[in-house]
Amino acid sequence: MSTEAAPPVLSRPPSAASPGRDVPPSARRRRWVLLFVLGWAMQVAVRLWLASGQTMPVATPDESGYLFAARVLTGGPGADMSYGTVYRGGYPLLLAPVLWIAHDPVSVYRGALVVNALISALMMPLAYLTLRALHVRRRWAYLFAHVTALLPGVLFFSEFALTDAVLPVVVVGWLLLVHAWLHAGRARAGEMRRVTLYGAGASLLVAFAYTSHTRGTILLGVHAVLLAAALVLRWRSWRGVAVSAFALAAAAGAGTLLNRSLLPLMYPSGDNNLSGNLVRRVTTQDGWAWMLSLGTGQVWYQAVATGGIAAIGLITVAFVAVRRGTPPRQRTLALGVLAIVAGIAFATSAALPDEYRIGNYVYGRYLACITPVLFMVGVAVLLRAARRTLALVAASAAVLTVLAACVVEWYAGDRLTKYTFTSYDFPETSFLTWDWKSFELWHATAAGFVLLGLAVAAVLLRRHGPALLAGLLAAVVLAMSVTATDRIAHPLVAAETAHTDLREVPGLRDARSVAIDWNVPWTIRLGQYYWAWWSDGSVFNAQTTPAPRNADMVIMWWPRNVPAERSWPHGAPAGWKVVDSRRTVEGDWVAWTR
Repeated sequence: MSTEAAPPVLSRPPSAASPGRDVPPSARRRRWVLLFVLGWAMQVAVRLWLASGQTMPVATPDESGYLFAARVLTGGPGADMSYGTVYRGGYPLLLAPVLWIAHDPVSVYRGALVVNALISALMMPLAYLTLRALHVRRRWAYLFAHVTALLPGVLFFSEFALTDAVLPVVVVGWLLLVHAWLHAGRARAGEMRRVTLYGAGASLLVAFAYTSHTRGTILLGVHAVLLAAALVLRWRSWRGVAVSAFALAAAAGAGTLLNRSLLPLMYPSGDNNLSGNLVRRVTTQDGWAWMLSLGTGQVWYQAVATGGIAAIGLITVAFVAVRRGTPPRQRTLALGVLAIVAGIAFATSAALPDEYRIGNYVYGRYLACITPVLFMVGVAVLLRAARRTLALVAASAAVLTVLAACVVEWYAGDRLTKYTFTSYDFPETSFLTWDWKSFELWHATAAGFVLLGLAVAAVLLRRHGPALLAGLLAAVVLAMSVTATDRIAHPLVAAETAHTDLREVPGLRDARSVAIDWNVPWTIRLGQYYWAWWSDGSVFNAQTTPAPRNADMVIMWWPRNVPAERSWPHGAPAGWKVVDSRRTVEGDWVAWTR
């Protein structure tokens, strides 16, 4: 990313300055400020438009976990999510202002999506700065910054209360700050404060990522190594490194304490021990096969989902990292990006339990936070590489994608057709194959190649190539998110509302505690905790344990061929009555109040 030394594949020099050089600098600045404000507002509007139909968490249990963590952090009641994945408190902190204002579940959820939109839209100006650092001309940097902000990994996931809505912005912001910090040279006395702020700001973003998700642990490790390298190689003074290290340690320590405070209120009986999965996988031969193949599947997904452009970016970063003439600081940063890609892909795969779903083997969400970086590098190559180099990197991207697909086919085999297909896992590839019911590895690969071919053909039209490429990519990535919203998100909301909605239950508003039978499916259980937003949520096994005495509402599992009034094992205590019951494809339940 250094503006001092670009990688050799970016060999085509920027073209002549654009017209309007005689415009006063102050007028040009005002024009660009206005363009960025309007661009950011447009990106916010697109996000709010797509999210307008979302009224409840459907990416279960992730969304529920973050929403309940936000509720706990603002002094609200807990929700028993024992034996599930631990959801950290960094992202819920961003939602805290919403909970101070909104008081019903739908308003809380919509408010969270507004927060997502405001933050996620920052990808546009950050992408512009990144593309400029990659030597892309101003006008094209602005256009492709919008395209980057429209990537489904950035846009589609902003429609849900997930860390994925903000992590891409955090990662790109961190990269820009740490790049500026490393490449600042020997700062003069008056510039020392600015350089120090770069380092401290990068550390704070890393600490936020660590506090928000386990993927942030990889980012934290990479950042710590960069700090050590800057000190050992004397790129920064020991005082500058000490300030950054202190900011990192203090913020990460505070984040650790914050996350620990959530455990007794949300996981009173323990979690699902993902760290145990990680240890087992890295200490067994079968575990390594699982980890490496699933991690490769994540790389395949990002390559195909971006029409091979992220693959071009990944190959370019790897080339910069190993090329003999690469400046040391640029090499170190390239190695850091590669470490983030490999660390996230393989560590998340190692910790992942076997859920008997196709998404285990090919998945896009985990690497979505670093994909915009690879995408922008790929775009810079397409715009600036000579024809011969362009053909070489495009062919290399195709080979990488095919090899990754072969690894997926070899390891997953017929599980790609026999295991559960969850459309939420495949917003991009479902669009590319126009199939929201099943997964087609090679059809998706072929569709990605078609998009890559069109992208290369577009840039070969030198005069109008960049504009044509931007239009092509913008149309494709926006269509991916629009169709995913229509075919995936909206049906999920309709189904989950029908399965779980408690809003018509008499006395729901007065229920300060809701206890749910463990035998009720967890997807329904978490949805019902959401509808009873102001209530403490607990779980018990009705087959062996009496309902909690302090519960104002109890929801029981409803066996087949049994009247709702007999759903309470051994009979309901005096004063309890059935107020709602429902049989659904996810599970059957009966609500009782007294």
